[in-house]
Amino acid sequence: MKVVIISDTHTLQLGMINQVPDGDVLIHCGDVSNRGSQWDIADFLEWFSAFPHKHKIFIAGNHDFGLEYRNTTVQNLLEDYADRVTYLQDDEIVIDGIKFWGSPWTPEFYNWAFMYKRGEEAATCWKNIPEDVNVLITHGPPMTDTFLDFTVYDQINVGCEELAKRIEELPNLKVHCFGHIHEGYGMVEHPKGFKMINASVCTLRYQPTNKPVEIEI
Repeated sequence: MKVVIISDTHTLQLGMINQVPDGDVLIHCGDVSNRGSQWDIADFLEWFSAFPHKHKIFIAGNHDFGLEYRNTTVQNLLEDYADRVTYLQDDEIVIDGIKFWGSPWTPEFYNWAFMYKRGEEAATCWKNIPEDVNVLITHGPPMTDTFLDFTVYDQINVGCEELAKRIEELPNLKVHCFGHIHEGYGMVEHPKGFKMINASVCTLRYQPTNKPVEIEI
């Protein structure tokens, strides 16, 4: 199974300088918009649904207010595109025996969408991840000692500690993909053998120049 992963397009999808490669599954790890307006969500769905990949999966991110506080128009949009696009919000889809599970939540940071407090609230959130997940899709990264969640301005790793603990408990995990920290774009291998991927398309300066990530499962 060839999986293509992108994230953090922030309404700039038409300005992407790198072509989205063909594959079996296309994943977007959230922040499809800047403030989550119904018009931005509609534009994203029209663009995303047009790709030839048989399966197209996306989650929300902290900028996607419209997907957290869904009005009737946004709900209708999701339903209208449901036969072409799968939206996951603490939910799963199984494709050819591979279980994908997606969640939009990130640690509290100012007053953005889909946020939780670090500590107990975070741990409760991540208990929802099923034990048999193979591909985990979250908007935010786990806490690491790598560049994947390292912020240039603050010079610290800002990923979620509880998410980092949870992924170590998942025996069948093959891939954990996310975005959120634009300057953390790239891929590393976790000591337990699965791939961790920050697929942010936009750079720190919101230029949509990073390449989509391709992997084989």
